[in-house]
Amino acid sequence: MGKLILVRHGKSFWNIENIFTGWTDIDLAPEGVDEAKIAGKLIRDENIAIDICFSSYLKRAIKTASIILETADITQIDFIKSWKLNERNYGAWQGRNKDEVRKEVGEDPFWDVRRGYSASAPALSTDDKRCPKFDPKYKKLNSADLPLTESLEDTKQRAVQYYFEAIVPELVKGKTVLVSAHGNSIRALMTQILNIPATEISKVEVQTGVLNIYDFDSTMTLKDNYRLKQKRELTI
Repeated sequence: MGKLILVRHGKSFWNIENIFTGWTDIDLAPEGVDEAKIAGKLIRDENIAIDICFSSYLKRAIKTASIILETADITQIDFIKSWKLNERNYGAWQGRNKDEVRKEVGEDPFWDVRRGYSASAPALSTDDKRCPKFDPKYKKLNSADLPLTESLEDTKQRAVQYYFEAIVPELVKGKTVLVSAHGNSIRALMTQILNIPATEISKVEVQTGVLNIYDFDSTMTLKDNYRLKQKRELTI
């Protein structure tokens, strides 16, 4: 039976500062490091043997996965990174304070983008240095594939495509798979796994550092899903 563990990276510096992050490669804050250590200890204490790990290209997700695996003393497994698990690209809102953007654009347009399905923030201009094409991490990719902004629907398309291409084949083999990603790429995967309609997507919340676990049978029928999180103060 395959087991999928989805974890949103620990808090980053921009999470704490309430800034739209998107594809900006912001590091974990100390609180985020602690969240990853707690997740790793939970995996170790529950004797969960992870077989393979996936993450996005962004260091907050990569470091979260690395800390989890090191804390759980699981260091010999394959660790695969894909840009398709990146956070949603927030376009011209990236690097801006969320409260300031909300005041500027108004409540309804703001929440349509933040919690809706098909709305997106204004796109980056092609010469904006925040464009992924200027980031060396993406130099091997076709610049036409790199977004200038995304809706959750756009994010779901790439994340779910990668889920079926790379992650499901491992689950079918009965492996336990850890995926360290982001609030919106995980929301996208959850809507697919749990058959959540677009009209209900605004209700899906993904907490940082919490282990969301899905158990499948050999036909990829979901048998159980639950969260594994800190129930008391743990010694890391």
